[in-house]
Amino acid sequence: MTSTVSLYRAYLRQIRRLPQPYLRQFFRIKASDDVRALFSSPHKCVHRSKMKRVKQDLRKIEAANNGSAKAFGHLLDLAYGRKGKLKWELMEPILSDPNAQVPPRIIPTIEKSRPPIYSAELKALLLSGHSRKTKPLAAKSLEFPPVLPLRADPSSEDARLLGPLSKRREVNIRWRYFTEEWRKVLPPLQVVVKDAASEGGESSSKDDISQVGVRAMGMQGSGIFEDVRAVAGPLTVPPPLTRKERLKMNDALDVSVQHRHPSRWLRRRYQGLLGRLPVLTYSRPSNQNKQSSGKYSVSLSPNAMAHSLRFDPFRYPEVEPVADLEWLKLANEKDGIKGKKSKERR
Repeated sequence: MTSTVSLYRAYLRQIRRLPQPYLRQFFRIKASDDVRALFSSPHKCVHRSKMKRVKQDLRKIEAANNGSAKAFGHLLDLAYGRKGKLKWELMEPILSDPNAQVPPRIIPTIEKSRPPIYSAELKALLLSGHSRKTKPLAAKSLEFPPVLPLRADPSSEDARLLGPLSKRREVNIRWRYFTEEWRKVLPPLQVVVKDAASEGGESSSKDDISQVGVRAMGMQGSGIFEDVRAVAGPLTVPPPLTRKERLKMNDALDVSVQHRHPSRWLRRRYQGLLGRLPVLTYSRPSNQNKQSSGKYSVSLSPNAMAHSLRFDPFRYPEVEPVADLEWLKLANEKDGIKGKKSKERR
């Protein structure tokens, strides 16, 4: 018991060194749950394995506090549901759709033989490359999985030559494919409602979500995603003002970089986290198309640092066209002067 208490105290000391309040709160709760599990373990072998796991977690936090980018990324993935128990809690609501029509049974006499239901949120996440660790799925793969033999289609040539596929096997393949694919999905923290009538009108509050009739995600309205985006900051910022420009503005302070987090190392870690936090957006139909239902789309934050966004235009800093044109004009004049001198020498 003494070793468990000392381990818990060391755990709390490392948690106090974490940079963000949400991280400290999350791992404080996790540490208390882990220690309670240690005290309640009935057998020595179970206690030993749980103690080993807690020590591994403690070493990860200590490495993250000492500047290990890999260890800190692991902590961020745990705290924001990219892996672990929180990921399952975020994914669980969208693995079913209570408003969807119940599909018919594959085996008429067995109730559990119904194929899985892909909710609208899960479909958008599976068909997008921003919310998956692998390539996005094709829309036809949801109806007929690629791992399912062609014999499952009674009208196919394989079914005529080799006979129909076993119904029990078809049920197992469909459910296994459904489970394997949703586990590759990175769940969003919240749903953003976008109004098609007004440009840029987006909201993630619980009141707006309930008015539209869309299901809220696990961290809806908590402001956690906004905190991550604030720490990450923009990928590019305008260059600092020169002394002459500040004097012209009658302002002694350069406010061009004051909104960024002072630690570049922490900004980079959170920008990488934003690349693993997909934004699920529900676009409301316009007033003319009220009868049609809205659509879900998946994107990434402009502040995200992801491999798929490396060529996007917002990753490059804005330029001042007037200054660039003056520079180009001056360069052309110098080239013209050099050309004239070279001709005179000849």
